[in-house]
Amino acid sequence: MRMLVINAGSTSLKLRLLDTDDTLLADHELPAVKGAFDEDAVAAQLAGLDGVDAVGHRVVHGGPALSTAVLVDERVEAYLRSLVDLAPLHQPPALHGIDLARRLLPGVPSVACFDTAFHAGLPAAAATYAIPQQWRDRYSLRRYGFHGLSHAYASRRAAELLGRHAERLRMVTCHLGAGASLAAVVDGRSVDTTMGFTPLEGLVMATRPGNVDPGLLLWLQRHGGLTEPDLSDALEHGAGLKALAGTGDMREVLARAAGGAADARLALDVYIHRLRAGVAAMVAAMDGLDALVFTGGVGENSYEVRASAAAGLRFLGVALDPELNTSVAGDAHIGEGGAAVRTLVVRAREDLEIARQVREVLASASGVSDRGQPWST
Repeated sequence: MRMLVINAGSTSLKLRLLDTDDTLLADHELPAVKGAFDEDAVAAQLAGLDGVDAVGHRVVHGGPALSTAVLVDERVEAYLRSLVDLAPLHQPPALHGIDLARRLLPGVPSVACFDTAFHAGLPAAAATYAIPQQWRDRYSLRRYGFHGLSHAYASRRAAELLGRHAERLRMVTCHLGAGASLAAVVDGRSVDTTMGFTPLEGLVMATRPGNVDPGLLLWLQRHGGLTEPDLSDALEHGAGLKALAGTGDMREVLARAAGGAADARLALDVYIHRLRAGVAAMVAAMDGLDALVFTGGVGENSYEVRASAAAGLRFLGVALDPELNTSVAGDAHIGEGGAAVRTLVVRAREDLEIARQVREVLASASGVSDRGQPWST
């Protein structure tokens, strides 16, 4: 089965064609502006692909009803459109990608794979907000978590590198990119994570603030005259590293901090402070730690961020080998040989996780296996 994986974001559309054995046959990235793609350019790329048997889509939010991957039909697409307000940066591009696949690849089945699905089984203590029950019940308010496709792949790949079954490990997976989140993974399952009802909660990110006192936002509405659109735009596009250092690009932040720029130094210090605290919280949720895993653009490529984070986590048993940390290429161990906790870098491959889930869904649909009903309430 030749699988086309579509990862549609606000600034790019990534197309990867995988063979049955996950061999990468084609890899294209096209620019996007606020989730809008040049459809002629997409059509040209798809025309150059030698056959597509199925399409897998990365969709950030599955909401309360979709807790596992599902074949896309009109009902599913309509439901996903109802969730746009929960992930305004990510849901519209995914829906655009689904629409393009339907029109450009007629008759080819599409499967939606959700970043929220990996966290759907969070324990009640981790998923529940301490807000009035009538709010929770009426609006399905809970901590959903995100980056689940990346966390799922990273935890499984780390177990392979360690030569152990995921079911016997306690891991913290650190997806650090423009968006950033942590997951506490026990026995291959997410038991806690830093993002919540939306992708705004948790760590400091490129343009998102992470945790903010809700009272601060209420104060700005009451005394600063800010409207909901004002707050939404600032929290999605003008906060995080960009607000502190004038740029959301970690490479620029690191370079400016090294050059003595005070605002960049503060931005990096805030980022690392929140990251260390988040990792420690994930470890507390698991009552211990066997492996720490870095993935995502920053997690994979910034040895400075990894070193700074690990320097504050020695009390947990984390210790990096400086040479391995600075020279790592691909999936590898970077921890000291005698460290109690194994530390690894894993290249983000959401496409492989999506392909795995698509095959399961299509096998179930054909009666080969029994995956069960993907709709939940």
